[in-house]
Amino acid sequence: MASGAASAHRALRPPAGPARRLRRCRPPAVRDALLSGAITVEQGRVVAETIAALPVGAGPEVADKATQLLVAWADRFDPAILSRLGERVLTHVAPDLADQAELAALERATERAEARRHVTLSEQRNGQVRLSGSLDTETASLLREAIDPLCAPAGEHDDRSPGQRRADALGEVCRLALRTGQLPDNGGDRPQLVVTVSLDELVNGVRAGTLETGSHLTPGAVRRLACDAGVLPAVLAGNSQVLDVGRQRRLFTGPLRRALVLRDGGCAFPGCDRPSRWCDGHHVRHWADGGATALDNAVLLCGYHHRLVHRGDWAVRIAPDGRPDFLPPRWLDPLRTPRRNLYHRRC
Repeated sequence: MASGAASAHRALRPPAGPARRLRRCRPPAVRDALLSGAITVEQGRVVAETIAALPVGAGPEVADKATQLLVAWADRFDPAILSRLGERVLTHVAPDLADQAELAALERATERAEARRHVTLSEQRNGQVRLSGSLDTETASLLREAIDPLCAPAGEHDDRSPGQRRADALGEVCRLALRTGQLPDNGGDRPQLVVTVSLDELVNGVRAGTLETGSHLTPGAVRRLACDAGVLPAVLAGNSQVLDVGRQRRLFTGPLRRALVLRDGGCAFPGCDRPSRWCDGHHVRHWADGGATALDNAVLLCGYHHRLVHRGDWAVRIAPDGRPDFLPPRWLDPLRTPRRNLYHRRC
């Protein structure tokens, strides 16, 4: 017991840190419990720090009640759990004051979070963009609500990690926002693809696409985006001077888009439950290859399955009954038996 008492005396000295706070508070119940060996030095520090953090308006009577309760709890709980219990000690000894203190603490935390909120997009050298930042609780809850419906695996063959699904979900939310046409002028339209390469280069997929930021997209990504995007044909002189810019045309809009939604109901890939609002129109035969922008050459695909089909493992075709069939890769089904999405069928 002598060594325990020595430790308690050391904790009550005023050198630095928690021990100094313990000396400043000097709750008699804490000192007595330490000297008797009823609580450890770490538990004593937790109790002292908790009492020191009580609101100014708590008063000596509330502080004494909180101290006695925490010392009693110390007989059953280690310092880590005791510290968490201490955060709610006022609810046991002064409920009315606890509500006021909790609200004040919440308001202070919210103000700090709003003041420190930021999002940064940093270009990397490996073809990636680093997304980092900090959100306040309200904005973070909105983000979760927006992406959570899209974070579930998109069918039995979805092998993306949870982090990859969240990244794709964020992209889908952005596509949906762009599709509404209600964003400010510089972002209220879907991305416009200005083709500054020859048609042969686009068709053969031998030239990367360039964004306004100067970043580059692979030829495959350019062709996928061109499936259902605004297209501005441009004629350039040899020195890249613009000679003529044609009218923009939308590929899957109006009655054609509505007919596509009525037929497919949502993403047509087998097993996918994504609704139509999350989907793009995909040309079964790409328009750059001469494919018509027509119902019998179109299928609705969510972002993930749109990328999957463009990678070429899965093939899609329109069957004689006018509905899309998907042919799996040979490693999955050597016979490539056609599959359909039955999730959206209305009859």
